[in-house]
Amino acid sequence: QVQLEESGGGSVQSGGSLSVSCAASGYSYSAYCMGWFRQAPGNERRWVATITRDGSTTYADSVKGRFTISRDNAKNTLYLQMNSLKPEDTAMYVCAAAPSRTGNWCRDFQYWGQGTQVTVSS
Repeated sequence: QVQLEESGGGSVQSGGSLSVSCAASGYSYSAYCMGWFRQAPGNERRWVATITRDGSTTYADSVKGRFTISRDNAKNTLYLQMNSLKPEDTAMYVCAAAPSRTGNWCRDFQYWGQGTQVTVSS
């Protein structure tokens, strides 16, 4: 059974930092492309960052330079370090796994977690 379980969300003031994690099980984690998405209330889900199985990363312009995606294939865990947080970063953060890629872009996301809430106050 495939499971993606996020943790580490919480509340922080603007300018602060937070790290979220995603523990994966039930599939070949190291063979998959991984990504973080976020969804704020009333908004559609938006892509945040992705990392290929060999560690190549891509970021949405809105988080570039502030967020860092990483993975530990030995621990089957995905991370997102978030610095210089802004109120507009407030959202449910969801991790996902994709079996396919085109260059450094992950595609065809197949497995999804339930998410962890991040709230940034001004």
